[in-house]
Amino acid sequence: MTEFDRKYAQLHDDLLTQGDRVVEMTLQACIAFFERDQSKARVVIEQDTVIDQVDIDIERASIKLLALQPADEYRIRSVLTIVKINNELERIADGAVAIAEHLSPDSIDSTIVDTYRVMANSVIGMVRDANQAMRMKETDLAQRVLAFDDTVDRFKVQLMQDAQGKLASGEYSVPFAMSLLDFTRVLERMADHCTNICEQLIYLETGKVVRHLSSGWSEPSLPDS
Repeated sequence: MTEFDRKYAQLHDDLLTQGDRVVEMTLQACIAFFERDQSKARVVIEQDTVIDQVDIDIERASIKLLALQPADEYRIRSVLTIVKINNELERIADGAVAIAEHLSPDSIDSTIVDTYRVMANSVIGMVRDANQAMRMKETDLAQRVLAFDDTVDRFKVQLMQDAQGKLASGEYSVPFAMSLLDFTRVLERMADHCTNICEQLIYLETGKVVRHLSSGWSEPSLPDS
C-alpha cells in the first residue's frame, strides 16, 4: 500500500466517523425539539465544537494528501470529494444546532408531533442513508436519497402552509408558529446538504452528473463534453 493510499484510507474513515456524529446530532436535536428537552439540546450544541474541529482537521489532512501529488484522476477526485462532503456534514451539524437552540416555546400536542415527526424522520433517514452510501460507496442508495428530497420539499410546503394558516386564525401563537416554520426550513436545508453529498458520491464513483429538474431528480448521466 502506498503512502497516499494509507493516508487516504485513514482520512476516509475519519469522514465516516464525522458522518456518524452528524447522524446522532440530527437525531438528538429532533428528539430535543419534540420533547422540549433542554438537556438533550445542550449536548447537541456542545457537540458542535467537536464537529468544527474535525472539519478543520479533515480539510488540513486533505491538503497534505494532495501534496503527495497523486497521479490518477480518481485519486485526486477522491480527495476533493472528501473536502466537499466534509463541508456538507458540517452544515448539517449546524442545522442540528439551530434546531437545538430554538426549541418550541410551547408544548406540542400529539397531532402536531405526528405530522412534523414524519418530516423529521425523513430527514434523519436521509442523513443516515447518505452516510451509509459513503461508507459502502453505494450509488444506488445515493440515488434513493436524492429521490426522497422531493418528498421532503412537499412536506415543507404543506407544513409551512398549515402553520401560516393556523397563525392567521389565531390557533397558534406567533412564537409557536415561528418555531414550527423555522424547524421545517432547517430540516429542508439539511435534506439539501444530503443531496449534495450523494451527488458528489455518484460523480466520484461513476463520473456521472445528476441534475434536479422540475419533475424531480434525473438519472445520472455523463457530463457534456
